Amino acid sequence: MEFNLNSKELEKLLSKVIPAVPTRTPMAILENFLFKIEEGNLTVFSTDLEISLRSSIQIKTEEEIKIVVPAHLLYDVVRTLNDTQIKFETEANSKLKLTTDNGIYNIGYSSPEEFPPIPKVIEENQIIINGKALKKAIDLTSFAMSKEEMRPAMTGTLLEFTNEGLNFVTTDGHRLVKYTNKKIKKPEKEQVIIPERAINVLSKLLTENEIKTTFSKTNISFSIDDVVFISRLIAEKYPAYNSVIPLENETELKINKSEILSSVRRMSLFSTTNTKQVKFSIKENSLVIEAEDIDSGSSAKEQIKCEYNGDPMDIGFNTAYVLDILNHLNDEEIVFKLHTPTKACIIEPTNKKEDEELMLLLMPVRLNG
Repeated sequence: MEFNLNSKELEKLLSKVIPAVPTRTPMAILENFLFKIEEGNLTVFSTDLEISLRSSIQIKTEEEIKIVVPAHLLYDVVRTLNDTQIKFETEANSKLKLTTDNGIYNIGYSSPEEFPPIPKVIEENQIIINGKALKKAIDLTSFAMSKEEMRPAMTGTLLEFTNEGLNFVTTDGHRLVKYTNKKIKKPEKEQVIIPERAINVLSKLLTENEIKTTFSKTNISFSIDDVVFISRLIAEKYPAYNSVIPLENETELKINKSEILSSVRRMSLFSTTNTKQVKFSIKENSLVIEAEDIDSGSSAKEQIKCEYNGDPMDIGFNTAYVLDILNHLNDEEIVFKLHTPTKACIIEPTNKKEDEELMLLLMPVRLNG
């Protein structure tokens, strides 16, 4: 086999598929790229058995070959080269020889027989999603995925296709995020759960172009420009999240997002390390936020103007969860919908958009004393 390829073009290609190469694995074969040359196309595959990536580039050769090449070694060599032509040759001693104007690099390759097959997603369910819209949905929801492996369904992001739109849902039991894009509709109702690692990789691959999304019972595929990204799905039923969303939260606290974010950030410096507790004392048009670290003897209190016409209420939250939620709201004014100090709180932007809905739910914590 022999062909030439520009180093920067190859670097760009390999950078798209390297995310699926595991850094640690008992299966050494997964630490490789699968190179497949067929009909003048070089296609590079990678997989960690949970996610798979492939991308192609045209080359001038009439040969056809499949070999397995050490992924990180090849990628690290190529990305340190200046803009130059690389001549690729396979030699009889299972060496892949890379020749440039300034150097020769020999990399051992092996047979592709042990490389696991890349899943094929039969196009039984297909939908076109705008890449920018998908990126926005992931950015708004992915932070609330659970880290608790005992509840596998909650360690991923739920995509729930309905007649009203596509719901993106994440929860870890302490907070829940539901974002609905009403432009993405599908006649058949469907639920798929994408694992956290796949969501993280997908987010970095997305462009603003339209993305062909195909899914089966076990896998989901995203065609992103010249990259195909495939992930296994979590084969569990997602919890009935709608049952935990309260319907009776009619007391509203409207407040400037930047002001409350800044205040809670300062209060987090004074909250006890293990509980991270912050106290909201709410009365007519006034929110007092306070925190205390009993161990160090430090405490802090701030007052912020707000709109509130309900009964006075003291409610506690975990500062880390409050900050996470506030950091994912881009609106100037937000509303806390409350019922009692022990019931879940709903947080929403006050400026509702026509084609989307965003709801964030936060569980309170019991106040000390």
